Amino acid sequence: MNEHDFLKLQNGSDIRGVALEGVDGEHVNLTNEVCRNIGAAFALWLSAKTGKSVDTLVIGIGRDSRLSGEALENALVEGLAAQRVSIVRCSLATTPAMFMGTVFEETNFDGSIMITASHLPFNRNGFKFFDKSGGLERADITEILRSAAAQQTTGEHNSPKCRSFDLIARYSDHLRSAILSGLSFHAEKPLANLKIAVDAGNGAGGFFAEQVLKELGADTSGSRFLEPDGTFPNHIPNPENKAAMEAAKTATVQSHSDLGLIFDTDVDRMSAVLSDGTEVNRDAIIAMTAAILAPDYPHSTIVTDSVTSDRLTFFLEQALGLTHLRYMRGYKNVINKCRELNEQGITSPLAMETSGHGALKDNYYLDDGAFLAVKLVTALANAKHTGKNIESLIEKLPPMVEEMELRFKIRGENFKEYGTSILQAFKERAEKAGFELPESYEGVRISFKSAEAQGWMLLRLSLHDPVMPLNIESARKGDLAKLKAIARTLLEGFDRLDISALE
Repeated sequence: MNEHDFLKLQNGSDIRGVALEGVDGEHVNLTNEVCRNIGAAFALWLSAKTGKSVDTLVIGIGRDSRLSGEALENALVEGLAAQRVSIVRCSLATTPAMFMGTVFEETNFDGSIMITASHLPFNRNGFKFFDKSGGLERADITEILRSAAAQQTTGEHNSPKCRSFDLIARYSDHLRSAILSGLSFHAEKPLANLKIAVDAGNGAGGFFAEQVLKELGADTSGSRFLEPDGTFPNHIPNPENKAAMEAAKTATVQSHSDLGLIFDTDVDRMSAVLSDGTEVNRDAIIAMTAAILAPDYPHSTIVTDSVTSDRLTFFLEQALGLTHLRYMRGYKNVINKCRELNEQGITSPLAMETSGHGALKDNYYLDDGAFLAVKLVTALANAKHTGKNIESLIEKLPPMVEEMELRFKIRGENFKEYGTSILQAFKERAEKAGFELPESYEGVRISFKSAEAQGWMLLRLSLHDPVMPLNIESARKGDLAKLKAIARTLLEGFDRLDISALE
């Protein structure tokens, strides 16, 4: 593979590719050679970043339940061994745990690699990288891939300096301690009066039921799909997937649990289900997390991605007295904005996407689904101890009425240039029509608060694909059709944009 081929593996601040045959039209590009080169390149990048010689570096490697994980790990080890680094193999792990391996005294990694492709199909895989300051940025991944393309590693290498470490056991202890420190009462088994159903989707999150909740006394008998299985036989491990949320809802209700939790494959995302089957995802999971944090961070700023709703803004600002800042999509974008605000002296305790990626300022700005679950479990335990419930935390969040996302394809070349011109015209037409255009860091957002229609829409341009997503949400039943008609009027006349979905 040449440099161009290596760079095609970049997916924002991650690396993703095809690791297994089995899907028509998708051929393996995460080969052993490619992985060896990436391992070597990361060691060189980390050496330059830290100023430490490569032979003094300690790098941890973990993986989720994907079928290709072990083979990719072996290839990475070969590349790292070629640079003479010390390697700690953590076997089945989670993305947040791999970062915490740079924090825990017992491990003290200089850097770490998580082998995962999140919720993507079984044939895909990839890598997420950390150093002691957090996850790598997009520019860092580009640099590593360019270096990887120039490497000349082979299957012959130095004997690796390897040891094994049960990182999940240490990470579970960390999570249990976080629950205990957040409780308003003391008990030997403080979760003994709680029933919590965990849906791990056969990813890496089953440990949370077994090693965190049960250890503190919780009844987790309603949990499902805790066993790691890289074929993902039951549903996609993705809190945004409707079938996955339905499975978590069913498990929670049928087992009469107080709370349901669902994780993605590598446990950097989560959503929840209340005891009555109410799904707490997208806007609602952000609202609940913010409500838990609000007493400790009054008048603070919550950073979210661009597609969060006006009803969330109402809840954060009117019900909780906080400030809502919608930023660009992409978990690294919202995290970096949260970090930037705090560095400026503006308190921002939470950065969270509707996808379930959520990072706390007080948890290393780490998007950690298990740590968010800790916050919910702690709030539940404290509420139950005083005869209350956590449903009350979001009782002032207006309900979802009608919503949809449409994706318009752009035909022809130079889609970014053409899409940008559409956004400009869309904005100008909206302004001429007298619509309200709130500040938007991504695309063009319109709010509707008139007697004619109430709700909002957001048109944006995909970063990588010739597609323009349009999100629409109405605040009154029947207004969705009106908002679609308005959108069609604002988008008429662009011959390369397929808006047939608006018909």
